Amino acid sequence: MNTPKKFASQADLEEKQISFTRLSEHAWAYTAEGDPNTGIVVGDDAVLVADTQATPAMAQDVVRRIREVTDKPIKYVVLTHYHAVRVLGASGFDPQQIIASQDTRDLIVERGEQDKASEIGRFPRLFRNVETVPPGLTWPTMTFTGKMTLWLGKLEVQLLQLGRGHTKGDTVVWLPQDRVLLSGDLVEFDATPYAGDAYFKDWPQTLDNLAALKPAALVPGRGPALLGEAQVAAGLRATGSFIADVRACVEAGVAAGKDLHAVYQDTFAQLKPKYGHWVIFDHCMPFDVTRCYDEVTRHPDPRIWTAQRDIEMWKTLEG
Repeated sequence: MNTPKKFASQADLEEKQISFTRLSEHAWAYTAEGDPNTGIVVGDDAVLVADTQATPAMAQDVVRRIREVTDKPIKYVVLTHYHAVRVLGASGFDPQQIIASQDTRDLIVERGEQDKASEIGRFPRLFRNVETVPPGLTWPTMTFTGKMTLWLGKLEVQLLQLGRGHTKGDTVVWLPQDRVLLSGDLVEFDATPYAGDAYFKDWPQTLDNLAALKPAALVPGRGPALLGEAQVAAGLRATGSFIADVRACVEAGVAAGKDLHAVYQDTFAQLKPKYGHWVIFDHCMPFDVTRCYDEVTRHPDPRIWTAQRDIEMWKTLEG
């Protein structure tokens, strides 16, 4: 008799090795063996941080690394999307402005509280010192639609919405002078894309839009920093292949009249040989297949995940 899988990432308790990698004259990547990444931009007069870690206590290690390379003020925090594991550490940076797309703010209004409870339940290790998170949610102080340009002295920093993928509010940070891209969870490397709030149909085109920028370096949402055009292309290609493979399997199952449970079993079995070694594969697959099944059948927009819905879905597919 098979032992039921522990829910989401509750069995993942091993500490990860932190890397702080310089990508260009102005950009660094804070990465941790498949845990959520943070991107850092150091301009002439200020620092910008993209994605904040899950708690202010965890953000302090990012601040410590930043202070090893600059004493300039951390003026901007950019939220690439709304997920709690990316945004609840924002207060630890004491930024002057927190910036997000208007779509991301709309998602925080609609489902931020539910997402916070859901993710804290899924990721006990990533929400270490969760008591340091201030009450309530992380709210942007500035929003934009499509494109926003910041100037850190003479350094141009573009905040771009290049299409829906991981969420409808996805934002990337682009340094045209350095050709460095901070992609958020639109791109992963050696890590399974979480697609529980995704737009499977749109994601491949959005990745093509990222590729059109011709980045020379990229900070993915999870996984090591990608250095050089070949590594960047590999990251874009791997993420796109996973999304396309999930969608193809789900579409085939739906066309054959199979229910969600059968579609999940088939999709998991088909994808595990190719992607099963990626970080959080077992965690993500139930959420990814459920969302894709919804999109292919009757829910063009993602439904809200609650802590209760998480558990019910997990029991249905993995119990």
